[in-house]
Amino acid sequence: MVFDLDGTLLDSLPLVLAAISHAIEPFGGRATMDIFATLGGPPERFMPALVKDLSQVPTALRRMERYHAENTHRIQPFAGVADLLDTLSAQGVKSAIWTGRDRKSAEELLAHHRLTGHFETVVCGDDLPTHKPDPEGLREIMRRLEVTAGEMLFVGDADVDVLGGVACGVDTILIRHQRVIEAHISARTWKLVLSPAEAYALVLGRVRAAKLS
Repeated sequence: MVFDLDGTLLDSLPLVLAAISHAIEPFGGRATMDIFATLGGPPERFMPALVKDLSQVPTALRRMERYHAENTHRIQPFAGVADLLDTLSAQGVKSAIWTGRDRKSAEELLAHHRLTGHFETVVCGDDLPTHKPDPEGLREIMRRLEVTAGEMLFVGDADVDVLGGVACGVDTILIRHQRVIEAHISARTWKLVLSPAEAYALVLGRVRAAKLS
């Protein structure tokens, strides 16, 4: 099992959106939920597209980092995460994370919520030179855990998660939250769900089916 982090295991999207909005507001930018369709790497990658004056990007990045750091306490795991990960562990299913979040903040969040021990490996946005939807992060997890695409299931909440999974031949569940998903993305999704809870139920159903086969 491979999970994205933000918006999949952690209810962090409202804070991320607020932090981006705070960062770009002085420079005429505006952030909406649609931005989450493409996020898949560090802020340095997406911020230039949101700030009209590129010379202001460093300032915007500092504003985002400061706002996020001051409000990290608002991030909580989605309901059902602990039970899901406990069940996967009890069933002998290896779990991993593939996230665009930087390693420092990802490890801090996992440790704070006592989730670190549930994952065999974590690939973060600053670990590799590539970022979602490039599938190299998912391939790296496959190499580390010595599994094939057919033995994996990936859960994410962004279009780039689907595209990365498809590029590896890995079935991908897409949590759409309140977004409208374009047809070419939904057509490539193994299952499209509204909420994390629906995704977790699908994961457990897939595990049970695999155990019975």
